[in-house]
Amino acid sequence: MKLWLAAVGRFRPGPLRELYEDYAGRLRAPFGPLILREVEVRQTLPPGLRRERESELLLEAVPAGARLVMLDERGHDLSSQDLATRFADWRAEAVADLAFLIGGADGHAETLHARADLAVAFGQATWPHLLTRLMLAEQLYRVRTILEGHPYHRG
Repeated sequence: MKLWLAAVGRFRPGPLRELYEDYAGRLRAPFGPLILREVEVRQTLPPGLRRERESELLLEAVPAGARLVMLDERGHDLSSQDLATRFADWRAEAVADLAFLIGGADGHAETLHARADLAVAFGQATWPHLLTRLMLAEQLYRVRTILEGHPYHRG
């Protein structure tokens, strides 16, 4: 299974990027690598149109037919174990591409909500988008360790 992360905005050099790359680098077959695709809308648009265009770009950044997991404040608050169970189910279904989508400041368009296979929230708090990338990479590594029975996850 190939893992994709499509996100609005650009990672700049610094500690968040370094930590993200550390966790993303720990993902190996059959759990990775985690392929990052960054998208940006450069023209000035009203928030609704910007949200639509960003959602279009996110979908264009991942393979057609990929299973879509949207990171969204209205999503399900899954435990790491619950996410590992979902991941195991996707592997059992022989899902070829699993894509995680992180929108811009205005969130995801309703059209993307309708297309997503799952919406996930990291709690009720609002997180900076770059920190969300890091948190996702860590959770994917944690999922891998849960499924492999590695002691990293002590939940």
